[in-house]
Amino acid sequence: MAVDEAGRVRLVRSARLLHPEEHAVQEMLAGWRNQQLSRNLQIATVDQRVRYVRRFLEAVNEYPWRWTPALVDEYFGEQRSVGRVAHSTLRAHQAALRHFTAYITSSEYGWIEVCQELFGTHPVQVFFEWNTAVHVEEFEGRPAKRPYTRRELQQLFDHADDEVERIAGAGRKGWQAAYRDAVMLKIAYAYGLRFNELRHLQKVDLAANPHARQFGKFGVCKVRYGKSRKGSPFKPRSVLTVFDWTPGGLPTG
Repeated sequence: MAVDEAGRVRLVRSARLLHPEEHAVQEMLAGWRNQQLSRNLQIATVDQRVRYVRRFLEAVNEYPWRWTPALVDEYFGEQRSVGRVAHSTLRAHQAALRHFTAYITSSEYGWIEVCQELFGTHPVQVFFEWNTAVHVEEFEGRPAKRPYTRRELQQLFDHADDEVERIAGAGRKGWQAAYRDAVMLKIAYAYGLRFNELRHLQKVDLAANPHARQFGKFGVCKVRYGKSRKGSPFKPRSVLTVFDWTPGGLPTG
């Protein structure tokens, strides 16, 4: 069998495969990856979804054309009761598997015919509304989590600064990395940045705000790698400086 760039499969008449089941699964995953890339999804998103499918395959020890709703219930029941996974993680895992089974059960891609000919059966959709989590609430954070108090936040920043002095005073390497981490910590909190937004930030992304001149050249943070919508490029946004201590925690060189 062979999979084209669009994820469609066709059966090639050649020598009989030694392990057609394993080969079929690998080709399914390769075709599904191509299909997602053609939708312009982020590569990190595609890779994470493939990992979710591989994890499910390993756990249930059954090929996709043998999956049943009972396997779904058993697997995610264990994830909730034993793994204690977060609600958002559970939904992401189920969504990836639902998209994968939608791909291999679509008549457009030919997997039904190939599996029927090779294995005498074919995959079916086993993820439905009644056995998967529904995204109802926008916020799915655990209630035990809370924001830092001002005192806790000050202690965190002080500890980061003390680490720089401690490493430099001991004459050891690593004070520059510690200083970088301290600055990144303050920037992330000051502007509410996600990790990917933070790691792509450059000094040129910080600019003056004519309506808040007290912050100097650190009045606004222009985020270029904001979280994107499905199939879209990174969404830029601007975040205004609101804390008086923000300019003092940023490098001026």
